[in-house]
Amino acid sequence: MSKIVLITGASRGIGFELAKKFAQEGFDQVLVARSEEKLLEIKNYLETQYRISVDVIAKDLSVKDAAEEIYRTLSSNGKHIDILVNNAGLGDFGDFAQSDWNKQYDMIQLNITALVHLTRLFLNPMLEQGYGRILNVASAASFQPGPFMSVYYATKAFVLSFSEALTRELKGSGVTVTALCPGPTQTDFITTASMENSNLLNSLKLANAEEVAAYGYHALMKGTPVMIHGLANKLLIFSIRFAPRSWVREITYKLQREIT
Repeated sequence: MSKIVLITGASRGIGFELAKKFAQEGFDQVLVARSEEKLLEIKNYLETQYRISVDVIAKDLSVKDAAEEIYRTLSSNGKHIDILVNNAGLGDFGDFAQSDWNKQYDMIQLNITALVHLTRLFLNPMLEQGYGRILNVASAASFQPGPFMSVYYATKAFVLSFSEALTRELKGSGVTVTALCPGPTQTDFITTASMENSNLLNSLKLANAEEVAAYGYHALMKGTPVMIHGLANKLLIFSIRFAPRSWVREITYKLQREIT
């Protein structure tokens, strides 16, 4: 029987590329995103191209109890999730004081609450069978504060810390947790986060979503706790570990600020 992977935020970007990668490896899938129309297109493509089974659930994970509804739907249908990919995420660019509070709230709900709740719901069945893989898509942003994206950076720091803590708790259980930390990647996230004028994006070469997904897949299957994608990101993150926090804040501020 084929193992089943659940992927959130599967309709585009890294999530869609992860769905393709898992399909290439023969995994049946449950794909979650807000757009049912887009999910059905992807379902048809994956099932036709790779001869796997794909279920879709159109759900906004920023809404309270969405994770519980997904779990109940799958449980009632007898679906056991072997691999959970918490990829769905939201960002926002600009001064926090002038930000849209509803967007900040939804970001916290999606990037943190939904991720934690889905992990909690699907973890115990994995532990019962003695096997499971969980991939939490964090970010290179997890390692420092991010002026102009303060809430986003903070949520990703949470994801990294949470994932690393679970890694130790679950040691020897057969279940592993991997935090994937990509840098800026060419996806629709840039537009939805209103980052087009960020100095950071305009001064860096953006990663390819397909490459990031493949990198994350292999890290997940090996059970690697933390994987930072890209040599430049690794060097930057390593260097700031030894820099004064005041320097880190100032450097990130200058890198992140809007082009004028």
